[in-house]
Amino acid sequence: MMHAGAGGGNGPLIAIDPLSGLNLQRINQRDRLMGPRLLSTLIGRVTPVAMLLLVALASMPAEAVTKKAAPAVTKKAAPKGTGNPFDLLKGYWTGGGTVTPMKGNAEKVSCKVTYSVAGSAVSQNMRCAGTDYKVNTSSKLTYSGGKISGSWNESTYSAAGSVSGTARGSVVHARISGDKFSGRMSINVSGSRHTINIVQLDNKTGAYRPVASVSLHR
Repeated sequence: MMHAGAGGGNGPLIAIDPLSGLNLQRINQRDRLMGPRLLSTLIGRVTPVAMLLLVALASMPAEAVTKKAAPAVTKKAAPKGTGNPFDLLKGYWTGGGTVTPMKGNAEKVSCKVTYSVAGSAVSQNMRCAGTDYKVNTSSKLTYSGGKISGSWNESTYSAAGSVSGTARGSVVHARISGDKFSGRMSINVSGSRHTINIVQLDNKTGAYRPVASVSLHR
């Protein structure tokens, strides 16, 4: 049951809850008119503040408003080579090829070659053997700034001499000089393989003739 309070149409309206008997006062006509104005005023005040917050958040660094991303993992650059081909040759190699004596035909041989490298000091030991021919040489070299120098010795034929030349990247070019043998040697490295080619100088004609061509692998 509802009763209108005093004050006419502009007075407050009173409602009686028939179940609980409590008086529930509704807002009067003036409050009804003021409500939208207050709401509009409140929104007008809140909106600029909200916009300022949005601008502030947008201008902050991403890690300030979100969880900081884990630092990117930087790959380490591959170590640079020393430029010394003998670093690639270090160790034990086997293989074979052909050897051509001064007087005779080319002969197939099997070879074993070992390189030892300790800083600038390099040593090479090569043993090759066929049906009628064998050779056992050792060289002791020094590598410095792309150049090599040193000595060589062949025990089967009692020959010895000096070595000089260049060693860069994967190639070695050497001049071999001695009392019984003079010529040139080249070494080419390619992955797990390398080749050795030796030619002999004919002092009378000034021409070179093939002496050995060997292919080796690890």
